[in-house]
Amino acid sequence: MTRSALLAALLALALTACGEKAPEAAATDAAAAVTEAATDAAAATTDAAATAAAATTEAATDAAAATTDAAATAAAATTEAATDAAAAVTEAAAPAADAAAH
Repeated sequence: MTRSALLAALLALALTACGEKAPEAAATDAAAAVTEAATDAAAATTDAAATAAAATTEAATDAAAATTDAAATAAAATTEAATDAAAAVTEAAAPAADAAAH
């Protein structure tokens, strides 16, 4: 009977020792996979943010250049219109100035 009890105890100890190692290894592997996936996702997010920032900067630069060009064109058109208006006023006033002088 003592032999049976000793054999049962040794068998129980062997099964217990072997059974606990597998879940720990699986948990460690799962944690490593989750960590790697999170690291990859963070790197992808950082890359996407950098790309978006570069595109935004380029778009803002292009918009500023277009605005500057439009303002220069508008200023030139305004100057030309004012010159034409001044010439028209001078031309329209010339007969009245001649009449007043005689």
